[in-house]
Amino acid sequence: MDTAAQRDTALRSVGGPARYGRMAQALHWLTALLVAAVLPLAWIATNLAKEDPAKPIVFQFHKSVGLTILALVVLRILWRALHPPPPDTVEPAGLALIGRINHWLLYAVFLLMPVSGYLLSAYNGNTTQFFYLFPIPGFAKDKALQETFASVHLAGQYAVYALVGLHIAATIWHAAIRRDAVLARMLPGRSG
Repeated sequence: MDTAAQRDTALRSVGGPARYGRMAQALHWLTALLVAAVLPLAWIATNLAKEDPAKPIVFQFHKSVGLTILALVVLRILWRALHPPPPDTVEPAGLALIGRINHWLLYAVFLLMPVSGYLLSAYNGNTTQFFYLFPIPGFAKDKALQETFASVHLAGQYAVYALVGLHIAATIWHAAIRRDAVLARMLPGRSG
């Protein structure tokens, strides 16, 4: 019976798994790093006392990181359209489909979250100071729209937890249980 380890050995014998390019890898890991930063910034900002002078500063950094994620995801989608990913690894069709769906949902939620977060803040009449380099103006206060985008942002938060959790669990499963070459495709270095 063909095992994941045997398939990985076969891939290595013919030059290694097809890998993502350096730009795709850089965009992936930079996005992952910023997602790992944006969540704690949100938790800290929401848990600081209302009168704490650090609260608005932490929120500005949370929003700035979120908007940077938005720009990176747009760039990733454009890059992927112009530079198709390497062929899928050998795995059951159902798992490959779940992986593709999860990736596209991650792109969608990483577009939705910064947009909904910005609009939540903007319709509260707030200006976003992008890393205190330049302002992104808000709009006239609109409580109904602000509450709508607050609900979207909150729902998106749970989608981020679920999708990122599934992505990490799949990575661990591929690396520790199947011991195949899936993770190596996104790591810098030579094939094989």
